[in-house]
Amino acid sequence: MDYVARIADKQISRYLGLFGAVLVEGPKWCGKTWASRRASNSEFSVSDPVGNFRNREIAQLNPGAALEGVPPHLIDEWQEAPSLWDAVRHEIDRSGQKGQFILTGSSTPDDGRIMHSGTGRFGRIRLETMSAVELGVSTPNISLAKLIDGVEAFEDGEYIGSLSVPELAGNICRGGWPSLIGMPLEDATEVIESYIDDMAEIDISRIDGMKRDPDKVKALLRSLSRNIATTVKYTTISKDISEFSGVGVSEGTVSEYMGLLKRLFLVRDIPAWEPALKSTVRLRQTPKRVLADASLAVSSLGANAAAFERDPKLLGSLFENQALHDLIVYANNINAEIRHYQDNSGLEVDAIIEKRDGSWGGIEIKLGYQQEDEAAASLIRLKNKLAGARQKPPAFLAVLIGIGALSKKRSDGVYVIPFDHLGS
Repeated sequence: MDYVARIADKQISRYLGLFGAVLVEGPKWCGKTWASRRASNSEFSVSDPVGNFRNREIAQLNPGAALEGVPPHLIDEWQEAPSLWDAVRHEIDRSGQKGQFILTGSSTPDDGRIMHSGTGRFGRIRLETMSAVELGVSTPNISLAKLIDGVEAFEDGEYIGSLSVPELAGNICRGGWPSLIGMPLEDATEVIESYIDDMAEIDISRIDGMKRDPDKVKALLRSLSRNIATTVKYTTISKDISEFSGVGVSEGTVSEYMGLLKRLFLVRDIPAWEPALKSTVRLRQTPKRVLADASLAVSSLGANAAAFERDPKLLGSLFENQALHDLIVYANNINAEIRHYQDNSGLEVDAIIEKRDGSWGGIEIKLGYQQEDEAAASLIRLKNKLAGARQKPPAFLAVLIGIGALSKKRSDGVYVIPFDHLGS
């Protein structure tokens, strides 16, 4: 299979000029090795099974040997020999050179096994599964970078969302896994099921060598999938698992297993946004829970593309996860972050994109164009709530719609953007 360009490629290249090493993290099978290999001139794979995993033994017994190679030198799955981290850091300090190493990792090892944080030596990049632009599902006619910079979004004309319900559902079911590109949907969903099985039975226990119950892991994933892209709390997840799965999982176990899923980069918390509000309104701080790829939720729930036509609410929830995933990819490319807004008055905004200079934009995510007015009203409420406060006014407000939207700027100033025309 030919390499498909990733949005993060430019960031990897840029970081090699800024840091001694670049750390590329992300869920297993998201394309870290492929992307890193393109930017490197030599490679050492810790997980290579040749010679009864000889490389792993070399890395553990003599870390310096794993560092030998023409820079940038790729060390793949470094976390299987955590001592490599300090060896790389030491070599960077010794030579003082930039762009020496690229490290990839699909899990985060225990902090106690690393002596130094690597601050100033390592540039960190989190690689997600592929976005709609990278998959060719979206044509990036509307730039998120231009929106946050206050540039007119539709200067090149109007765009019509062309995705149908079956197409959107199929894309969600297949996900953004590079190796599944072009594979029949039925086969792709079977592969994702196997991915979840391996994660629950093997990967989650390998993080720290402690055996975990695969049934509880899968029950947790199903609960997260039922509550996908919401601010669900651990207490609620515990009750939900008991009610729907009949598996007793305490809040403490939920917290522990969630921590492990985060270390595998399979679950992500989108933090709450904290604007400078001078009012009695209290902001809710619970993060929004999303999965690394919406296809994991589809598989965990035992759903398929046909089921979404009978359950548009479920499709809407999974679409929100996918849209948030893509917004994170696009935001990373412009050095911005994604947050969400929720307060005790009942006002919620699905995504806030914010740059370090304080520039921000609000985005509501909706499955169909019929929800446009409701979404725009929420965005205007937020804008009005911030009026007169120290917080900057929004650079833009937009409704991102999955199916049937026509791009436009409404009379209230809110943009309407078809999902398959948004890019970074």
